[in-house]
Amino acid sequence: MKNKVEQFRKCYLRVFTKYDTMKELLDLILPGDVLAFFEVVKESTTSDQIDIYLDEKNIPPHEYGGQGVLSKGFTGTTRIQDFPLRGRSVYLHVRRREWQLPSGEVVSNKFSLSSDGTRYSKEFASFLKGILG
Repeated sequence: MKNKVEQFRKCYLRVFTKYDTMKELLDLILPGDVLAFFEVVKESTTSDQIDIYLDEKNIPPHEYGGQGVLSKGFTGTTRIQDFPLRGRSVYLHVRRREWQLPSGEVVSNKFSLSSDGTRYSKEFASFLKGILG
């Protein structure tokens, strides 16, 4: 029995360490605090493009906390272009949650991942603006 417990502990630590390493890498690749509000649900890679699919975590808007809001699924997918990586275009496919208030009104979080008027991440748009003026 003791041997099985030790095997489980080693396996658990190995998975946990891989998860931490993956999270650290994603924090370096993804814009800002994306992983605080979204989880990666899928990725797809071709020779010229990387697609990362993100779903908003089930965290209701703080201004409606404690009001009995119910998650009502996701909005349509928004595609945001981010910094190229290793010569490949990078696209974030973002689905944001919608919540229904007891009144029936549907609300969502108000944070923005893209620069106003663009389909670029804020960091990438700022970078391009610095180069192109």
